[in-house]
Amino acid sequence: MAGRIITVAQQKGGSGKTTLAVNLAVALLSRGHTVALVDTDPQGSLGRWFMERMQGFGEDEALDFSTSSAWGASYESEKLKKRFDFVIIDTPPKIDSDLRPSLRVADLVIVPVSASLVDLWATEGVLDLAGREKAPVLVVLNRVRPNTKLSVEVAEKAAELGAQVARAQIANRVAYAETLGQGSGVVEHARNGVARDEIATMTEEVLDIIG
Repeated sequence: MAGRIITVAQQKGGSGKTTLAVNLAVALLSRGHTVALVDTDPQGSLGRWFMERMQGFGEDEALDFSTSSAWGASYESEKLKKRFDFVIIDTPPKIDSDLRPSLRVADLVIVPVSASLVDLWATEGVLDLAGREKAPVLVVLNRVRPNTKLSVEVAEKAAELGAQVARAQIANRVAYAETLGQGSGVVEHARNGVARDEIATMTEEVLDIIG
């Protein structure tokens, strides 16, 4: 059975795309899945994380990393899904025709949205483009302050845009930045229990959608 392709996309920079991509990948690995990461963002944060992981954990046949141009992402991911259970594409913070190949091949597009209306407004572009490519979308509220009026309002307005909003909300926790710099994910650190639960809930939702 061919693997599933997950594209993480958001027009606004600083939304936490790489953080979600990394933690989803590690969570899937912890469940026995194989994962290939494809970085199309010239900033290269995902590649830096992978290098740190190789230094700290050594090589892992279940985890692969490659870079690609935006237009080459569809070819690269289609090739990788023949060998891996999941392919996760991290995209640059822009919405234009270059993003379309990554959306076109996606079994699911994850759109991280920081809990602000400004970030939500920036989301409309990627939702529109994903809709044109008929790609299913899951909006994940990221870097939120849990149970605040603003996070509830942003979730409601995201749903009004026609997007499926994840039950999981990823809070603004130091644990995410710390583990990212160590080449790991929060599920690999026992002391980060609440963060681990957030990622576990998000991962379950992703698996429920794409199987």
